Amino acid sequence: MIKQISAALVLLVLIGLIVWEVKPKEETSDKLPEYNVSGNPDQEGTAITPPNAEEGLTIGDRAPDVELETMEGETAKLSDLRGKKVILNFWATWCPPCKEEMPEMEKFHKEYGDEVEIIAVNVTGSENEPEDVYKYVTNNKYTFDVWMDYQLEANDAYHVISIPTTYFIGTDGRIQQPHKVGPMTYDFMVEMKEALK
Repeated sequence: MIKQISAALVLLVLIGLIVWEVKPKEETSDKLPEYNVSGNPDQEGTAITPPNAEEGLTIGDRAPDVELETMEGETAKLSDLRGKKVILNFWATWCPPCKEEMPEMEKFHKEYGDEVEIIAVNVTGSENEPEDVYKYVTNNKYTFDVWMDYQLEANDAYHVISIPTTYFIGTDGRIQQPHKVGPMTYDFMVEMKEALK
């Protein structure tokens, strides 16, 4: 009889544990908490970086030539844009600050696309699925160029440690303004356009 009672108690405890684990958790909010891990309260990008990480390229540096695939599957090289002003932006579909700046980039592109090339380099190696990029861009009807960085080669060449990060390249193929970490506004892009030579 004691064995049967003991077995019943063990069985009840196990059932209780199963029910407790399977019970749905209550959702408190759809918004994920935000944490500043950079140590810089003004930084708006998304990243966790190791200490002593390189800061990126500086004014006067030659912009590294990268060869990537466009969203349409064609090959594109940054050096093919020499002689043009270029805003080179690194982003991902999972990055809230990136999504914040995309409409501003589209507005700028529609207004100044004949004066400045916007190249949005998707850090595709960090995406769940490359198809997410195509869906995001087409659903939002963005018309600026999107290049796919499957192996994160461009990301590495430009020392991108948080996104969005944007470089401003002059007609001479050199970095002409300090790179921007965090989302850009339309007015900021206009200011950078005027500063590029």
